[in-house]
Amino acid sequence: MAHKLKAAVGAAALLLGSQAMAQITLYEGENFRGRGITIDRQIGNLNRADFNNSAGSVIVERGRWEVCERPRFEGRCALLRRGNYDSLRGTGLEWNISSIRPVEREGRRYDAVPQASANAQLYEYRVRPNERLYTVPVNWTRAVVAQGSQRCWVERQAVPTQQTNVGGAIAGAVIGGILGHQVGGGSGRDAATALGAIAGAAVGNNAMGASGGVATQDVQRCTSEVNTTPAFYEVSYNFRGAEHRAQLSTPPGSQLTVNERGEPRM
Repeated sequence: MAHKLKAAVGAAALLLGSQAMAQITLYEGENFRGRGITIDRQIGNLNRADFNNSAGSVIVERGRWEVCERPRFEGRCALLRRGNYDSLRGTGLEWNISSIRPVEREGRRYDAVPQASANAQLYEYRVRPNERLYTVPVNWTRAVVAQGSQRCWVERQAVPTQQTNVGGAIAGAVIGGILGHQVGGGSGRDAATALGAIAGAAVGNNAMGASGGVATQDVQRCTSEVNTTPAFYEVSYNFRGAEHRAQLSTPPGSQLTVNERGEPRM
């Protein structure tokens, strides 16, 4: 009996410890804007936290969470795994979360299991709930442009070919030999016959298509493309006696908002 009680207490402690490690942040607006609330425990009715039907985007910091459209986990429910959900559109739960709790085992079937956003930087510099913020001057800002790319393709190109017309050459040699045989006499006639055959072969070849035809072959061509759009902006600023640098998607201007660790907040 004592052994079973000890095991039960240990399982309960493990469950509570696992739930305590879970954390989720809800934001009123999409893209993690507006008022936010961070939750690390089960809440059966978000109306008590003054956040009922108010979530437009969600950050699951740790653990897995079940979110439902009605109090006491009734109605449609969705499972949210660790990651950034910059919009709840498409899940059927946008602005309709009324109850929320950590999930230990995915044993039940949910109405939706949306995928987290691939753009983690959307949340990286967003203001967290209850964060203390500071304004610091910017030392310098520079745009960093990504390296240009090369675009290549393969196209068909016409290539002239040089061919010998055998039929024309033979016919020309016969005709030229006959004409040459009729010129001169004796050994001179033999020489004229040979010369006539050679000349006739050349004439026959040209007369009957020695210019040849046209073939095609694959040719690779490339062109370089110059990139002029900044990939990001590198920013330098001082906070509490130390220089900090950050990469931002937009230039910050002459001042930047940071938290108590010197991390940018936008």
